[in-house]
Amino acid sequence: MPTIIIFFDNIMKQIEQFMDKLSALVWSYPLLALLVGGGIFFLVYSRFLPFRYYYRGIQVLRGKFNSENSSEHGQISSFQALSTAIAATVGLGSIAGVAVAITMGGPGAIFWMWITAIVGMATKFFTCSLSVMYKGKDSSGVLQGGPMYFITKGLGKRWKPLAIMFSVCGMGGCLCLFQANQLTEIINSGFLAPSGVEVGTKSNLIVGIVICAVVSLVVFGGIKRIGKVAAAMVPAMVLIYFSAVFFIMIKYSSNIIPTIQLIFNDAFTGEAISGGALGALILVGVRRGVFCNEAGVGTASMAHGASKNPQPIREGLVAMIEPTIDTILICTLTAISVLVTGVWEQFAGSGAKGITITLAAFETAIPHVGKYILLIAALIFAFSTLFTSSYYGTKCAAFLFGVERAKYYNYFYVVTLIFAAVGSVNLVVCFIDTMYGLMAFCTIIGTLALSPKVMKAAKKYFKAGG
Repeated sequence: MPTIIIFFDNIMKQIEQFMDKLSALVWSYPLLALLVGGGIFFLVYSRFLPFRYYYRGIQVLRGKFNSENSSEHGQISSFQALSTAIAATVGLGSIAGVAVAITMGGPGAIFWMWITAIVGMATKFFTCSLSVMYKGKDSSGVLQGGPMYFITKGLGKRWKPLAIMFSVCGMGGCLCLFQANQLTEIINSGFLAPSGVEVGTKSNLIVGIVICAVVSLVVFGGIKRIGKVAAAMVPAMVLIYFSAVFFIMIKYSSNIIPTIQLIFNDAFTGEAISGGALGALILVGVRRGVFCNEAGVGTASMAHGASKNPQPIREGLVAMIEPTIDTILICTLTAISVLVTGVWEQFAGSGAKGITITLAAFETAIPHVGKYILLIAALIFAFSTLFTSSYYGTKCAAFLFGVERAKYYNYFYVVTLIFAAVGSVNLVVCFIDTMYGLMAFCTIIGTLALSPKVMKAAKKYFKAGG
């Protein structure tokens, strides 16, 4: 057994080195320009529509304009679509991902995460509107939405290679490797290690098997069960997490203003990056911002593409709310918790995993109790993402191989959770970043080409009174 574990560890290290190089290649400045530049284009081209009609989106979410909703148009409501999308984004990326951003790029990375979210509102409006506008039928005759469908339906068959590329990368990008990895880390740090259990590859393997079993109970139930579970879990996890973070902010209230100043100052100096490389800092912020809110990646548009809402613009208004919840609000609260307590400086260059840093902040601010509050919140955050992301990967598999074969993706999905539990955080982050980057390339290219269609529909929609 020890020999097998050593061999497995060596293989994982080699894979990690390869993925680290591939991730750096994908996330170079051209992709940065496409994501941020595309988002700015959507924002300006729509005449800052997300800001002008933000309240309208809230009204739609509350059900004011949903009288036309019908099961003929989709499988879930707009609220369930929003909950599903948020459950996938407001996962451990909001707890551990933010800490990773700070340790990799410094406090200034948070500012660039905010920028990603602001322009991401416009990106999500366009991509999710297109997912309802250009729905396609899968092999079983059920209407589906997402980048692979709006690329082929909106741009024609000659663009299908781009849709295929998105779907192939989507099957990889929608694997919840980061969540499984960080959930294992927090179980080790919060439960096993304090109990005297030896933490290592063997214990990680056991935790991974347990995670695999729990997730299987939900993901094989399909989008309707996932939507119901997500709608129930999201409010609970937000309430628990908010309560703890607000306590930390009150306790360290004198540090809040200096912390915000630190974020803005570091954002334009890059002092936290070796050599003051501002460009590297921006890349870190954008990568972690995209990881947290998925704006431009295309996953959220798959959830909204399953909505019963027949009106594309109306669904786009709901979708554009998401970045303000997952990044502007929740990720900012996490960042402030880590920064005001000062624990981030203790871990600089230590190689500590993301969740460990956030855990230290909660333990420092709320002795004896904070650790357990974060454990509960992290469990809910992690499993909400684990439950929902499988749906995205299944849709990609159905587009490529047909609905009758797509079910096998879920078996692949749950098994990879075991491998993620024993892998390093750098390996899983690099793999997901690579897949997200390639998915974003396909999504943004297709959305830019179809953006005039969205604006034409938007003018007609608002002229008719919405």
